[in-house]
Amino acid sequence: MPYINIKITREGVTPEQKAELVRGATKLLVDVLGKNPQTTVVVIEEIDTDNWGIGGETVTVRRTRKQ
Repeated sequence: MPYINIKITREGVTPEQKAELVRGATKLLVDVLGKNPQTTVVVIEEIDTDNWGIGGETVTVRRTRKQ
């Protein structure tokens, strides 16, 4: 049973966009690895930008600085 974990920052992703991610990730495993879509699990985790760090600082700080 394939398990796909997609982690994204929590920034207004719509239910439709999430559904598209689930469909696309499932299709990728079917097309590339021949996996059964009925047993492919996709989990989307939304992470607050305060809880996601890059280069020693949070995404919140990085994005604030760029504005």
